[in-house]
Amino acid sequence: MAAETAKRRRGRPPKSESGRNATRAALLRAGLEALTAKGFSATGIDEVLGSVGVPKGSFYHYFASKEAFGAALIDSYARYFSGKLDRILCNERRTPLQRLHDFVEDAEAGMARHDYSRGCLVGNLGQEMGALPSAYRHQLMDVFDDWQRRTADCLRAGQEAGEIAATIDADRTAQFFWIGWEGAVLRAKLEVSPEPLRVFAEGFFHGLRP
Repeated sequence: MAAETAKRRRGRPPKSESGRNATRAALLRAGLEALTAKGFSATGIDEVLGSVGVPKGSFYHYFASKEAFGAALIDSYARYFSGKLDRILCNERRTPLQRLHDFVEDAEAGMARHDYSRGCLVGNLGQEMGALPSAYRHQLMDVFDDWQRRTADCLRAGQEAGEIAATIDADRTAQFFWIGWEGAVLRAKLEVSPEPLRVFAEGFFHGLRP
C-alpha cells in the first residue's frame, strides 16, 4: 500500500477517463494560445493551469513534466496545421497557384484576428531552441519537413497545370517558402503589421512565374 501511495501523482485525480481527456485537451489549447504569443520559456505552467481552472497540483495527472507537455503541444499543433494545409492546398475547386495564395491570405487573416500578437508555435520554439530540451529539435524539424512536403506537392501540381515555372525545384522552393515565411511571421509580430507577410509573398510568387 505504501508503494502504491508513493506512485500516486499529486492533486486530485480526474473523475473519469473522458473527463481527463477533456481537461487534457483544454490544457493543450491553453498552452497553444500562450506559446504562440509568448514562447515556451516565458510561459509558466501555473498560468496555463489557471486559465483552464485546473488546480496547480493536478498538472502531473495529465503530463509527466513540462517537457512532455511541450512535446504534446508540438504534436497537437502539427496535427492541426497539417489538416489546415490539406484543406487549403488540396482544394480541387481552386487551381494550385490559387491555393498557395489562399494559404497566405488565410494566415494573414488569422494573425490579424489576434492583432499580430500570435505567431507560429513551431517557429517560436525554433527561435528558442538553445534553451529547450534537445528532443524538441528533431520533432520540430519533422514538422517543417511535413509542411514542406505538402507545399512541394502543390507546387508540382501547379507545374503540371502550367501555372508555375517548370524549371523550379519544387522541394527546394517549398523549403525556401517555409524558411522565409517563418521570418515574415516573426517580423509581422514585431511590427504589428501584415506588411512583412505581403512583402515576402510578393517576392515568392514572383519567382514562380512561368
